[in-house]
Amino acid sequence: MTENLLQDDIGSMLTTVFGATDEPVYVVNPSRRTISELVSTLDADSGAPEVRLLADERALKDVMDDFLVASTAADLINEGRLTMRLLDDVPNHSVAVTVDTVYALVTISDTVGGLGTDDAAFVDNAYDYYGSTWQDADEYSLRTPPLNRVQSTLESDIGPETASDFNDVLSSLSTARGDGDGLDEVTISLLVAARNGELLYDISKWGEDVGLASKATFSRTKTKLEDMNLIDTEKVPIDVGRPRLRLMLGDDRLKDADPDELASVAQSILAA
Repeated sequence: MTENLLQDDIGSMLTTVFGATDEPVYVVNPSRRTISELVSTLDADSGAPEVRLLADERALKDVMDDFLVASTAADLINEGRLTMRLLDDVPNHSVAVTVDTVYALVTISDTVGGLGTDDAAFVDNAYDYYGSTWQDADEYSLRTPPLNRVQSTLESDIGPETASDFNDVLSSLSTARGDGDGLDEVTISLLVAARNGELLYDISKWGEDVGLASKATFSRTKTKLEDMNLIDTEKVPIDVGRPRLRLMLGDDRLKDADPDELASVAQSILAA
């Protein structure tokens, strides 16, 4: 029996597991919390090995509803550092499997355990089994664009000030779901666009082009925020066609807020 791992958080335990190998690691049927921590840990550790995640589709969808997690996962997938595939038959256990060790992942209260074995025959069988399972599994369809692409295109297509505000808002959030627990990516985009006086047409076209959301979704969200006085609009004449709408912040509390305070102020208004 190899050394068991006891850590105060999942990320620390995963870092220990990843630091012991250069070969791909299979992480099988992790909890939702572990999936989120896995993405964060990989993002912070450029030297970590490739992770092949096998998980239940419902669990993946729940976690990837958070734009912060999903867009970072998309970056990792683009870099070839993460793959996410679906389990047809979901086991009762959660494990991390390296070429040298199998760890059962156990969370009790605030303590995280990796109960490990390095028995050669058992480890070889497990690694081969999950390698075969991974080869046969369907990929999880992640529709969220990579965060690096979102950030770079926002800067080039809209402007560096708006891109900087967008990054500051994201950095102030622990989650970006839009269900009352953080603002969603479309709301954030519209708020930072309004803070910089951008056109609705421009920000919604950018959002659709980068794969964030459709123009219709941007328009519906704009109407909702306008109805709640978070943003305001003014018509801007153009040479041909209907006037376009310039976005502006509507509530004085938002106008007075720094970029890293924008999300918390907006959430407090939305919750009122």
